[in-house]
Amino acid sequence: MVAAVFHQAEVLTPTAPAPALSPALAPAPLRATKPARTPRAPWLRRALLPVLAPVLGLALLVGVWALLTQKGGPFPTPQATFDAAAKLFADPFYRNGPNDQGIGWNILNSLQRVGLGFGLAALVGIPLGFLIGRFAFLAAMLNPLVSLLRPVSPLAWLPIGLLVFKSANPAAIWTIFICSIWPMILNTAQGVQRVPQDYLNVARVLNLSEWKLITRILFPAVLPYLLTGVRLSVGTAWLVIVAAEMLTGGVGIGFWVWDEWNNLNVAHILIAIFVIGFVGLLLEQLLLLLARKVSHD
Repeated sequence: MVAAVFHQAEVLTPTAPAPALSPALAPAPLRATKPARTPRAPWLRRALLPVLAPVLGLALLVGVWALLTQKGGPFPTPQATFDAAAKLFADPFYRNGPNDQGIGWNILNSLQRVGLGFGLAALVGIPLGFLIGRFAFLAAMLNPLVSLLRPVSPLAWLPIGLLVFKSANPAAIWTIFICSIWPMILNTAQGVQRVPQDYLNVARVLNLSEWKLITRILFPAVLPYLLTGVRLSVGTAWLVIVAAEMLTGGVGIGFWVWDEWNNLNVAHILIAIFVIGFVGLLLEQLLLLLARKVSHD
């Protein structure tokens, strides 16, 4: 019985409180955590940005255009220009005579002149650029001539072409040739001059001929510079052909613009401006795509 009393006392005896922990050692209270945000897929951004940004830029242009023409005036509204373009491109390849042809024929004729003039410039300018970059004597002899003739306005060469060829079409091709040759010469020569000397030393050790040196060592190294010159030349050629055709006449986008101005058809002039810009942009993008493929390889 005495043992039971002592046992009951032990059970009923209050225990000493546990010592309080310092604030530094006390566990932090549990907080409700928010679920982490799932980042947007980067591929979606990369896919939308090249499309959304140009669309917004074009919408801004059309909005400003509509705002400026809402009260009327000599300039047509975007809707009137769009309606005129729909009628124009409904039959772009009609023929009603030598000077009355659809806009499709005018664009093709201008591209043909650009292709001929640019092709001749490439046949002459690229080898000449290799020679100027490869041989110091030729560089010292021809660089002053290039520096003298390159800044000449493109249309200043047109009367020379009319005097020599006695015809408007070859005169326009001549103007394209003489104006698009300079970027190819300068960029090709610069690329040859920047080829590392180690490459030339290896060619000398292997006793390579000049032809093998150009085709196997210089050409692959110079190709990015060459394509840059080609891209600049195409842009110059497309700019010059419009101005040249305004003066020489015939079938071409430049002559078509001038003819529509004589008819006071401003809507067609605005359409021609967009067509010229689109064709030039397409040519540049094609060459940029080619340059990326070559650089990647």
